[in-house]
Amino acid sequence: MMHHLLNISDITKSDLDYILSVAGNIANNPSRYNEVGKGKILATLFFEPSTRTRLSFESAMLRLGGGVIGFSDMSASSASKGETIEDTSRVVSCYCDIMSVRHPTAFEPHKMAAVSTVPVINAGDGANEHPTQTLTDLVTIRQRFGRLDDLTIGLCGDLKYGRTVHSLIKMMSRYTTNKFVLIAPEKLQMPAEIIEALDKEGIEYTITDNLEESISKLDVLYMTRIQRERFEDKREYENLKGIYVLDRAKLADAKKDMVVLHPLPRVDEISTDVDNDERAWYFKQAQFGVYARMALIISLLELSDLMDEEVLYVSSSEKSNPDRLQTGA
Repeated sequence: MMHHLLNISDITKSDLDYILSVAGNIANNPSRYNEVGKGKILATLFFEPSTRTRLSFESAMLRLGGGVIGFSDMSASSASKGETIEDTSRVVSCYCDIMSVRHPTAFEPHKMAAVSTVPVINAGDGANEHPTQTLTDLVTIRQRFGRLDDLTIGLCGDLKYGRTVHSLIKMMSRYTTNKFVLIAPEKLQMPAEIIEALDKEGIEYTITDNLEESISKLDVLYMTRIQRERFEDKREYENLKGIYVLDRAKLADAKKDMVVLHPLPRVDEISTDVDNDERAWYFKQAQFGVYARMALIISLLELSDLMDEEVLYVSSSEKSNPDRLQTGA
């Protein structure tokens, strides 16, 4: 198995199948994993504030029976005193068995992994990637449809700075006959290198700025917020915020079995009148994120030796029954 998770491309197909299988089984049988991580310690090193990701990681480790240490802001770390990121990594790896790192600057978790003696998980690095959010997204989509191929996926909002959509499109491109609809204003469209990769692989995609005209085609609608913290020019942010708002009226044209996802937090891009629609899965998605991170920790710490074979894998009947898997949310 992989030693660190820094980029979504680090995950091989066999790694991913394993993690998805374990996450699916956790959703059905969470109590069977209560002591798998007993005696293990996770350090959550969040140099950038976060609610969902940090608490999701901490919940995952605690649900496995392990412990948690760490900090939630750069000002609470020795980085505020001038300590290098490498020295922080060397020291903290003496105190824990695995690290989860969030940083506002791209590739800082990679520097930590280069000197760490324990596995390092990238919990989001600037506008680069957010691989565990992508694991969460994949688990959720698989729970909903029972598959990860032959889907039309709409990505809407901030596709330029949105690290979650960068990771998701890379991973979903591995599966056959998936199509992408890239819904964003020109200034926030998908980076050129990702478009070039789609072209190279011959993957079908559409570029548009119109959500209303696209929604009827979609199996998955992945909404993102316009990220104020990523804009150097705040006037540009003010001009673009609120450009896409999903509400019940727009859902009228969508497929009945479409699923709406969002990495959260939302601002105003999904109206609260969508929350009770059966297609709204973004809060279930947050729950599945805990299971995805539990499965990832099991993988990186090689805890499978402590479990019976029957605990590790979801049976074929469970994989094909997304309604049953919903109960974990």
